[in-house]
Amino acid sequence: MNELDKKINQHFAGKVVRKDLTKLVKGNAIVPTYVLEYLLGQYCATDDEPTIAQGVETVKDIIAKHFVHRDEAQLIKSTIRETKSHRIIDKVLVRLNDKRDMYETSFSNLGLTKVPINEGIVKQNQKLLSGGVWCLVTMGYQPSEERDASPWVIESLKPIQISHVDVDEYKEIRRNFTTDEWIDLLMQSIGLNPEEFTFRSKLIQLARLIPFCENNYNLIELGPKGTGKSHIYSEMSPHGILISGGEVSKAKLFVNNSNGDIGLVGYWDVVAYDEFAGRSKKVERALVDIMKNYMANKSFSRGKEIYGAAASMAFIGNTEHPVPYMLKHSNLFDALPKEYYDTAFLDRVHCYLAGWEVQKLRNEMFTDNYGFIVDYLAEVMKELRKEDRMNDYTRFYDLSDSITTRDKTSIAKTFSGLAKVIFPHGEFSEEEARLMLEFAIENRKRVKDQLRKMDETFEKVDFSYINRKTNKKTYVQTLEYIENKKMLGLDDDEPMPEMIQVETKKEEPTKGLELAEGQKVIRDNQSGISYDMLFGAYLLGAKDITVTDPYIRLPYQLRNFMEFAKLVSTKKDELEEVKLHLITNNNEEYIENSKEAFKEMADSLESLGIIFTYEFVDNAHDRSIVLDNGWKIVLGRGLDIYQKTNGWYDIAEYYQEKRLCKGCEITYVKREMKITDYQK
Repeated sequence: MNELDKKINQHFAGKVVRKDLTKLVKGNAIVPTYVLEYLLGQYCATDDEPTIAQGVETVKDIIAKHFVHRDEAQLIKSTIRETKSHRIIDKVLVRLNDKRDMYETSFSNLGLTKVPINEGIVKQNQKLLSGGVWCLVTMGYQPSEERDASPWVIESLKPIQISHVDVDEYKEIRRNFTTDEWIDLLMQSIGLNPEEFTFRSKLIQLARLIPFCENNYNLIELGPKGTGKSHIYSEMSPHGILISGGEVSKAKLFVNNSNGDIGLVGYWDVVAYDEFAGRSKKVERALVDIMKNYMANKSFSRGKEIYGAAASMAFIGNTEHPVPYMLKHSNLFDALPKEYYDTAFLDRVHCYLAGWEVQKLRNEMFTDNYGFIVDYLAEVMKELRKEDRMNDYTRFYDLSDSITTRDKTSIAKTFSGLAKVIFPHGEFSEEEARLMLEFAIENRKRVKDQLRKMDETFEKVDFSYINRKTNKKTYVQTLEYIENKKMLGLDDDEPMPEMIQVETKKEEPTKGLELAEGQKVIRDNQSGISYDMLFGAYLLGAKDITVTDPYIRLPYQLRNFMEFAKLVSTKKDELEEVKLHLITNNNEEYIENSKEAFKEMADSLESLGIIFTYEFVDNAHDRSIVLDNGWKIVLGRGLDIYQKTNGWYDIAEYYQEKRLCKGCEITYVKREMKITDYQK
């Protein structure tokens, strides 16, 4: 158990569970995660290994005895008949039979329909009337001679969810965690390994929680398949429902005019549309019109009545083309059905998450560490919906006056949601507020940029904010714009230069980069970056190069260094030798392997005219490249600027520009040349 896990168990005893246990007990049972973790929370909410082992077996036994598999439905029915009473775990849906003036139940896996249920049970659990709820049900069997009477009896019913949480306690305990620790706890709670994600990638994952804690929040996420877009809406909360985008009607979503029954938005906190994209899909135009009104005004009209609801909307779908293609030939809403390809509808979207930045999920990206029982987290999120945090950013910043009211509302709601998720206690620094605000602005700007491409009547908006203390104005740009603007010949929409120049000292211009003092800022998940773009021009003419990087020991770090050495070989004169010296740190675990690797490197690089040497320095901390041509490059993260690839068969493994980057800064400094430098 690592230090964070110990801390989690210390402060949230009984409310957390080890996430690998869910996989152990699930087996072939098609049960939502929140159902399993509800049971695990009852029997395995501890760090005592024998108790955990016993609890796992108990939960397995409960699932084995009571969960209804569709192919065993007849056997379960027979068991109920023979024993007269039997507990089952199944998804339960209730409907009002107005002809008989009674509520009737259907069971998803058991296959029973029109089973009478007590009106009192329905009143206590109204979500049974919409979409269905997983429940622990005690079923009885009482044959009757009455015609059309059902022999099946619901003796008791209990939704499998936590009934109450202490939000004040949750907020108070939050103060015991740093921001990084809390974010990692949340990442583990949704089943992901935080070590495999950059800060920006973590924000994208956590942004999927915003609809659960923010009323009437409209989010869209489009991206490649296999990135886990729908998982959080189907598995992480009993207060959200995931539906197919093509399987919804006005009656199902809003209200049935024939009987007055309220639809999904009246019963669920989040209604998520899966497989929302697909240009060939047929969508009822009248449905889109009602949705536009609801998304803007939190109300909808059916017949003569006007209804209000607080359900958030999440639209999830797959893109059909790479981002550069969409930016050049259409827009980022390209994959939507034509009925939803409506600027008035899309303008109601508060946040467009860049799903293409999310890597396809690999085994190592899932966690085996501790996280909240998802049902506990779901109940906390539900309680936080009652709070309004939309003006919290104004402690430090103001939005540009040119930003429209709808844009400001969108930005404020995203900020509010992130603040509830990461800072439920309401305490955050100016820098933390800045990161949340920029993220919120960017995800609304992505919507507005595409609307401008679709309809020229949309005015250009100055997406910037002002620091209330310094009065400094900062422009925010989307990452895909930064990556593609030069390639696509796009106009400079905002003054956001690629190089922040400190002082202009230009030398011979070289391809791709002018030699100048300044700073290059690389953002989390940015692509299109190579060592050649960053260092190539500065290596020209250098004959003595010293790289200081304390972490050159693991296989991927050694690969990075060899890729840098390869770049050196392409920039040197073929007839000249270049000295390449590495200053790094090491420990007993890796030092012998490193020495062997460095020896092989030296032998290999000698054939290219590169004389490679190295030394281990215990206190090596700074990261830099020092060149004898007068330049020093300060490396914020050393050579380790890239995120992991998906392995040998991922083109990014061989093509640096296709890799996603980690956020960092690279500074270029012109050094005073000493006499010893000229003598080398």
